Amino acid sequence: MKYVSVILPLALNRVLTYSVPDENAADVIVGGRVVVPVGKKKLYTGIVSEVFDDYDDDIEIKEIVSFLDVNPVVTKPQLMLWKWIADYYICSQGEVMKAALPAGLKMESETLVAANEDFMEDADEPLKKTELAVMENLSTSKQISIEDLSRLIKVKNLLPTMQSLLAKGAITLNEQLKDGYKPKYESYVTVSDRLLDNETMNKTAAELERSPKQLELLLKFLSMSSFYVKGERKEVSKKDLLAKADASPAVLQGLVKKDIFRIYDKEVGRIDNSKYANVVDRYPLTDAQKKAYDEIVSNFQQKDVVLLHGVTSCGKTEIYIKLIDEALASGKQALFLLPEIALTTQLTTRLRRVFGEQLGIYHSKFSDNERVEVWQNMLSPEKEYKVILGVRSSIFLPFRNLGIVIVDEEHENTYKQYDPAPRYHARNAAMVLAKMHGAKVLLGSATPSIESYYHATQSKKYGFVELLTRFADIQLPEIKVVDVKTERLHKTMTGMFSKQLIDEMTRAISNHEQIILFQNRRGYSPFIECRSCAYVPRCKYCDVSLTLHRNDDSLVCHYCGYTIPVPQFCPSCGNPTLSSRGFGTEKAEEEITKIFPSAKVARLDLDVAKSRKSYESIISDFERGKTDILVGTQMISKGLDFEKVRVVGILSADQMLHYPDFRSHERAFQLISQVGGRAGRHGRRGLVVLQTTDVKHPVIDQVCQNSYRSMYLSQLNERTAFRYPPFYRLINLMVKGKDEAKTEAAAYDLANVLRSHFGQFVYGPDLPVVTRIQTLHIRKIMIKLDANSNVAPSKMIMKQCVDNLLLHHKGVFVQIDVDPM
Repeated sequence: MKYVSVILPLALNRVLTYSVPDENAADVIVGGRVVVPVGKKKLYTGIVSEVFDDYDDDIEIKEIVSFLDVNPVVTKPQLMLWKWIADYYICSQGEVMKAALPAGLKMESETLVAANEDFMEDADEPLKKTELAVMENLSTSKQISIEDLSRLIKVKNLLPTMQSLLAKGAITLNEQLKDGYKPKYESYVTVSDRLLDNETMNKTAAELERSPKQLELLLKFLSMSSFYVKGERKEVSKKDLLAKADASPAVLQGLVKKDIFRIYDKEVGRIDNSKYANVVDRYPLTDAQKKAYDEIVSNFQQKDVVLLHGVTSCGKTEIYIKLIDEALASGKQALFLLPEIALTTQLTTRLRRVFGEQLGIYHSKFSDNERVEVWQNMLSPEKEYKVILGVRSSIFLPFRNLGIVIVDEEHENTYKQYDPAPRYHARNAAMVLAKMHGAKVLLGSATPSIESYYHATQSKKYGFVELLTRFADIQLPEIKVVDVKTERLHKTMTGMFSKQLIDEMTRAISNHEQIILFQNRRGYSPFIECRSCAYVPRCKYCDVSLTLHRNDDSLVCHYCGYTIPVPQFCPSCGNPTLSSRGFGTEKAEEEITKIFPSAKVARLDLDVAKSRKSYESIISDFERGKTDILVGTQMISKGLDFEKVRVVGILSADQMLHYPDFRSHERAFQLISQVGGRAGRHGRRGLVVLQTTDVKHPVIDQVCQNSYRSMYLSQLNERTAFRYPPFYRLINLMVKGKDEAKTEAAAYDLANVLRSHFGQFVYGPDLPVVTRIQTLHIRKIMIKLDANSNVAPSKMIMKQCVDNLLLHHKGVFVQIDVDPM
């Protein structure tokens, strides 16, 4: 008998073993999906990771329920990457699987509900209003999912009602497997078999002279399909045919009845790149770019990873394209990683002009079915994309023969996955992926992470190339620092805008130039406060104040989504004296619209860009000059290239400069430099107006001098002294629980056990910046390990300590974050 190890999308410490029925022995494949039982009722889809013949017969082994795939949906290199991520980031392979596979390739147990035909309503305990609504809907269908039932009745949380009906015996539940992916079909039109020669076709056309609309539709079909080759059947999309012929479905059906046309459904792709086929739009490299390219190629002969430190607007993308061209010419694939979905919008247009149908896009704003389609195309030698452009989840795609990985804006913390597990960093995982394929990695940034710059310039782990001149020798933008304290003292501020910023914006608008305003906080204002008693509304589930959103007059928690209407009177003292404090992008948009009523203003943040279309629309309108002023968060700070932007306003640098984190100076420098780099990328020199209350902060001077090296050296000295990366690796252990006392006790016990192994390198437990999120109290323990030591044994000890702790402390759990950002 055969046995298999199966990875399940669950946080299990091990893979589970199942037996293969003898009649299915030939069906089992490594990387294929199987349906297996877990517990008494649940069914899950898992991935076969290993097949073997012997197993201890004394242990009861469950059988596989069914086999879903003829060919693997996960390749062996992918399984190796999953294993590395699970080991390095101290999580389970099941958690990696859950993050890696598109939902459409995972099947889940969906609870189906049916009415119990034997149920008799008790007169002493009549059904409630919601319960009656449920039973009425169940009377019209044999069974329905709870999710669909909630949608019909328009009740968000139906579970309490279902539990009540189940206790009364009114309903029965059934667990049924649900497959998420459904192929897309489209109706196509072709001619009947009897019309496959020109003579019969001409005769038929002559017979239709008395039916002009039908004749016109037939002629339109012939022109669209070029149907003149004898014996060759052609097809046309039904939708396209009716649209171009301006005909009704009735006319088409008339031709079907006359046995002239035949209509059938055909599976089609959701992603259409055909209009980009054979488009060539490459630009020759400048002398500076050519020199940098040659140095990269030379470095690749010695190193697998190279860091390209290129200033904003130096033309890094053209170098990337040249390297991808070389990879494709040698029959290999390329992965182009970006930190933000917003960046894919503009870059997609550029790369599609170059690579046409060879380019695939992959990110979470695509529908699940679209992501499944990209995945399946990558598994097919005939359909596979040669170039993938995507965000961090793209590393999980089934590449066949990867030649180069480009990580653009490699310093960005959005490459790091925070919640849920696996808490991986896509830049680091991409290096491992590349090594598995024998591929090269190029890291690109105008403001590299300190770790990457150290590995490139001092430890010599990476190759290093600099490109410090902008394209066409355009100067870097001029930076004017405005002291907001002085401006307020002299009463020259208009709301959040200094006189200097307004003057520069006025000039830019009169010259038909565009403006970007950066405020790294969404919403209208961070909180509201009572002027009488200083009361501040706080989240009921998290230890944070609620953010004011004026567009729907609500107070929102940005951690858990808890929302309440804005109160008219203070809940504490009853006075109508609640007012907003601080400002976010929504307030900035409102105020700038009042100052420049004739200007077209748009906003780009998570509140307005909730879908792929909204992202693309906002960026496209700004790119085409339909918008004069774009207000946004860090989504607008990097990678975007707008021809007419001359002025960038940084409305408040203070929150970046003083955030309580050892990376705050590095991040402030990166963010200010990157958003400033959007100005003056074409033609006239750009201008950055930087508003702050701390004009003497060292980062402000470093940004003004564009001295990355100065920032790097100052931070490196601090990190050496205080044991931070790149000299030490950090691992955070977050102890969480609903009971604060139990959580704190568990955290102290864990810290004490860890100290017995790691001594002075264990810090905490401490209170994090936000001490409670989604009703869970949090305590943080940090461990620092020498970067040059073998950390794998240390991770195993940590995992054992955590597992032992959870045996004795109920009601708490521990999240482990390796290399936190």
